[in-house]
Amino acid sequence: MTVIAISSEGPTLNDAVDPRYGRAGGFIIAKVPEDGGEPTISYLDNGEAQMLPQGAGIVTTEHLANAGVTVVLSGYVGPKAFEALEAAGIGVVQDMDKMSTGEALKQFLDGRCSVASSPNHASGQ
Repeated sequence: MTVIAISSEGPTLNDAVDPRYGRAGGFIIAKVPEDGGEPTISYLDNGEAQMLPQGAGIVTTEHLANAGVTVVLSGYVGPKAFEALEAAGIGVVQDMDKMSTGEALKQFLDGRCSVASSPNHASGQ
């Protein structure tokens, strides 16, 4: 099963992809069966990490790894968070902001996204 986490500004597939990874409001979690059937959708609140003065990306990665996530779709993923995701064996797809979480999920499932080999180079929000 592929477990996809999409940084989200709200709990539905109609909400926007949150451009921030570690300080995202929460994550849409899509569990996709190996047979390609319909994914099951849930929401994981990320409020705890939002309040941290530093290390939000690392704490967020721990929560996602504990949820069995295999790939993250987000806007900006900084160097420390990217390193933590890589260490956890979680793939990263960046620059998915400016669309809904449902659109991001569809692009990923349609094979129109590439897993990043390095963190974003632009400054994050």
